[in-house]
Amino acid sequence: MEKFNLSFKKSAEKELRRVPNPPLKAILKRIEALMLNPRPHDASMLKGGERNWRIRQGDYRIIYEVRDEAKEIVIIKIGHRREVYD
Repeated sequence: MEKFNLSFKKSAEKELRRVPNPPLKAILKRIEALMLNPRPHDASMLKGGERNWRIRQGDYRIIYEVRDEAKEIVIIKIGHRREVYD
């Protein structure tokens, strides 16, 4: 399987910097794993867009878009579960 490229929206980069250290390492590991498998078994497709997905990492959610034709994953949003769906 070909590796996907990874990019972040500016807002997602900002949100990632606000994540406290204990969950940060696990979140980064999950994001890195998406490059090999953009749709892991625990990923959920979000309503309203066939390219938007969500994965959970503890109390945090990672919202991302899979662009198959470009072999790219764009991280859209990273945040605590109570804040990410606003």
